[in-house]
Amino acid sequence: MTTPHALILLDRDGVLNRERGMHTWELSDFEILPGVVPALREAAAAGYRFAVITNQSGIGLGLYGHEEVRTLHVALRRSMEDHGVRLEEVLYCPHHPSRGRCLCRKPGGLLVERALARMGMSAANSWFIGDRERDMEAARSVGVRGLLVEANSDLRQAVSYILAHDEELDQS
Repeated sequence: MTTPHALILLDRDGVLNRERGMHTWELSDFEILPGVVPALREAAAAGYRFAVITNQSGIGLGLYGHEEVRTLHVALRRSMEDHGVRLEEVLYCPHHPSRGRCLCRKPGGLLVERALARMGMSAANSWFIGDRERDMEAARSVGVRGLLVEANSDLRQAVSYILAHDEELDQS
């Protein structure tokens, strides 16, 4: 696939970085998973673009603030760019469900819609890779195909599936 209109949306914790079972906001606790860079480089070479959609409820709980999340996301983007991968959008929900409902927290699809709109992308040409059912619900709610992976798994397997699946669609 070489269309510039193909997007892969990525959950953060458990997909891009190690899920630790607790909130991650400090750089010293942030570990990018080993298969991430080669997987995203392969997808980028095939014409895919990338956005990150993540719930950061620790902000709503008062554990950390927006500045800590922004600092971590700047480091993530720089690390990816150092390896030839561009994360065009990194969107997060700061709310905790115990503090009320919001539209941006996954399984809601607002941040997915926002990423699609900002990037001028079609839901039909997009995928969401996540490690929780709420990621899949967010994808389905706006017509994006979802791919559920095990937390901390090798992203290369998921990307290989997407590349093979989209190549089959291109050939039919």
